[in-house]
Formats: sequence, structure tokens, C-alpha cells
Amino acid sequence: MASETDARVHDLLRHHPVIDGHNDLPWEARERVAYDWDELDIALPGQPTHTDIPRLRAGGVGAQFWSVFVPSDLPGSQAVTATLEQIDAVHAMIARYPDDLVAARTASDVERAISQGRIASLIGAEGGQSIDSSLGALRMLFSLGVRYLTLTHNDNVPWADSATDTPVVGGLSAFGREVVLEMNRLGMLVDLSHVSADTMRAALDTTQAPVIFSHSSARALCDHPRNVPDDVLARLADNGGVCMVTFVPSFVSQALRDWDREPTDAPRPQASIDDVVAHCEHVREVAGIEHIGLGGDYDGVDHLPTGLEDVSGYPRLLAALAERGWSDTDLAALTSGNILRVLREAEAWAAELSTARGPSLARIEDLDG
Repeated sequence: MASETDARVHDLLRHHPVIDGHNDLPWEARERVAYDWDELDIALPGQPTHTDIPRLRAGGVGAQFWSVFVPSDLPGSQAVTATLEQIDAVHAMIARYPDDLVAARTASDVERAISQGRIASLIGAEGGQSIDSSLGALRMLFSLGVRYLTLTHNDNVPWADSATDTPVVGGLSAFGREVVLEMNRLGMLVDLSHVSADTMRAALDTTQAPVIFSHSSARALCDHPRNVPDDVLARLADNGGVCMVTFVPSFVSQALRDWDREPTDAPRPQASIDDVVAHCEHVREVAGIEHIGLGGDYDGVDHLPTGLEDVSGYPRLLAALAERGWSDTDLAALTSGNILRVLREAEAWAAELSTARGPSLARIEDLDG
């Protein structure tokens, strides 16, 4: 029999479903079946992925940012082509399941989809390699529906340092700052997951609109360069941005992070839902309840914490937070309220900025020699 907390979470998700910041199903579909949605039919349960429509429904997911990731070591023009193929695959997926999925580009689109009982499908590009140092390419991605760009992935780009590469430009170059400002002008969210801490700070110094971390957790609890330091989390209050807590085991469990760096004869530690709860509480404490969301990174990793093995797990996380005293208002901010606000504010900034400055044709060689 369902507990009182489970019933409370179920009711909350009917009104405030999860808007998740990052899901890598498109790349999984590319790798597994070359985008053959007949072979990988996500309308059916039992798929080998972390994600399918029945489990999205069970997880209370009302909107998903689908990542159009491509490897960050692809040469620039190849990265652009592969990104376009990823976007095409997302469009094809949405068209195949019109009763369940619908394309969304604005906060109002998301709210409309949820009111219709469909899962709003947004697109996020994971890594600046996808624009090949071209603001024209950035604008074309936006026109195709991309609503955030992660400034780097695991490797640096010529204009921004990654969290997991050797720093070169010390955060953002002049062209990197131009990219951020052009994203503001378009209404594209600046995503600071994967970037170095100096890049985070430089982007916050530059942006005029709220930023997001589409799938990152707290460095104070797990010392991984992919996580967000407390000084950056604290700046989200002034910026208005959102850290969407991720579930990647090595980002949420310090014991696992330590083991991965120096393996021992002891069994490899297993991350759990309790680790994710701790990160949610820490981000709320440092950044504030208005600046937290969820970005599971499903289908982007091989293993997930116990209790969060696939996209059906969100209600368990919310129940654990409710048991720790989170109010319905807090949970609604976490699931959808905060990221919807950020989308609206980015749209408002774009409307204001588009009248103030025209589009730039700059490429990296124009600004950085």
C-alpha cells in the first residue's frame, strides 16, 4: 500500500512534473540502432536504455531536455554535422510519438504540453564543438530548436576551458564572451556543466541572463571537477540561475570518486539515492531553493545510484526529500518551477537585447587572432 508520502508526491507530480535538464537517449539511439526508432521503440517497456515513454510517465516527467551530444574530440566541421544529425533524430523521435511527445521551444510551450498530458521535448547541445567557433552556426542551432549550449564537453574548445582538460585560455577568451552574449541575445541558455571553475566565473561575469548547470552536483560533497564549487553556487542567487543536480555516481559519491582514483581490494562503492539527496540539500542551502533543479544524465552513463536506476526513479527522490522536511512548494520549485522561470527570463532578456544590438558575424579568428 502506498504511503502518505508517496501519495503526496504522486499528487504533486500531477501538477508540477519534472523538467529534467539532460538525457542522452539520442546518442544511445545513434550508437545502438543508428536512429532506427522501429528497432528502439520507446513506446514499449523493456528497452535496454534508461529511458522509454512508459518509464518517463512513471517517473512523473513532464518535460525533457534531450541532449544532442557529439564527442568533443571530433574535428569542428564533423562535430557540426554530427550535431545536425542528432537534432534530426530528436525531431524524428518527437514526430513518431505525437500522442506522448511534443516539441517545445519556450516556457509557454512547456506549460501547454503539460496541460495536454504530453511530454515537452526541448533540445540542449552539449559542448561548444557543435558550433565550430561560428556565431552563425550557433544561431542556426537555435533556429532548429536548441535551447541551451553547454560551453564545453570533456575537452577544451578554442574559446573556453573544460573542467576535465588542461586550462588554456583561463576561462573564456574574448570570443567566448561574445558567444555568451550572443546566446543571451538569442534567448539560448548558457549551460555551465562540464566547464572549468574559472569558465563558470567568467561566464557569470559576462552573462546578462540566468545560467544553468544542466547536470552537475556540489563539489563540496564530492570533489570532482565536474561539480560546482560553493562560491559559484552562491552566485546563482544574484544571477537567477539554476543548478540541476545530476545522478552520475562518481559525481555524487566521494567514496566512489576516491576508489576510482585509487582502486583498492575492497569492492567498488555504490552510490545511492541518499547521496543525491545530500547534494540536493547542499545546493538548496548554498544557492537557495529558487536555484535548484534536476538533471539526471540518464543514458549518458553506464550505472546510476541505487533507487535511481532509470527515469522512473524521480518519485523516490522526491519522497526522500519530503521525508527530510521539503515542503510541496520546495519540491515544486525543484521539479519545474525554477527552470521554467529561467526559461522565461532568458526569453525576456532576448526580447530586450534583440532591439539593442544586431547579430554579430564574428568568428573566432576575428576576435582572438
